[in-house]
Amino acid sequence: MPFPKLALIACLSSFAALAQPALQLPAKSPGAKVTQTAGLTDITVEYSSPAVNGRKVWGALVPYGEVWRAGANAATRITFSKDVVIENTEVPAGTYAFFALPTQTTWTLILGKNANQFGSFAYKKEEDFLRVTVKPTAIPLRERLAYLVSNFTDDAASIDLEWEKVKVSLPVKLKTKDQALAAIKAAADASWQPMNSAARYFLDQKNFAEALAKADASIAARQTWLNSWVKAQALAGLGKFKDAYPLVEKAKELGDKEPNGYFAKDDIAKALVDWKNKG
Repeated sequence: MPFPKLALIACLSSFAALAQPALQLPAKSPGAKVTQTAGLTDITVEYSSPAVNGRKVWGALVPYGEVWRAGANAATRITFSKDVVIENTEVPAGTYAFFALPTQTTWTLILGKNANQFGSFAYKKEEDFLRVTVKPTAIPLRERLAYLVSNFTDDAASIDLEWEKVKVSLPVKLKTKDQALAAIKAAADASWQPMNSAARYFLDQKNFAEALAKADASIAARQTWLNSWVKAQALAGLGKFKDAYPLVEKAKELGDKEPNGYFAKDDIAKALVDWKNKG
């Protein structure tokens, strides 16, 4: 039996509709994501970015005295890749919902345990992990809400929310030194490279005694031009140039045998001249 003409037309129309690409239009509050590594911790903020669009924001679009999603659409989320400290509270690595409760004079910033929720409609105070009270500061007009991680060092960082003419900041303390020391301890029985990396870390911290100990551990595994040079620098930092000088010579001897990776050649050559007659 021949296929009915009307049915054929309907099928072709359906296939044509399925073949049409999805209609893409700009979102009113586009999604955004910012990640910054501070010390050993990755700090990530995921949010949607509404615009001022000529509206009165504070005390109107965002009412005072009410919990706000700190963005648009889904609740804003903050993720810490390692444990941090906020307001003397230990915050385990993980993802948290981020809410704000603004008033005209102060803001309460909230980390919530339930990171997967839409807006603040299902917000429950009993799910708060912590609350921090901060004071807003004035900024030049920012049309779209934005987050940034600013003023970061190995020890601390600030998570800033900026929108309209207001900025608030969540201060975060990092545990970089403790985390680095734990990593160094875990590598104590490993090959020469981790111990040498530990020695270089302490050298950068000007903790020459620890740098010397870790360089010795590295050399005990296998002596290279690099750990010889690191030990020499640690000894020089302790003012022991006579002990350091033979290690500089050893570093040159070993480094000359592998010229492709001998990246401190110029520094070692300079030390051979500068340290020769130092006590």
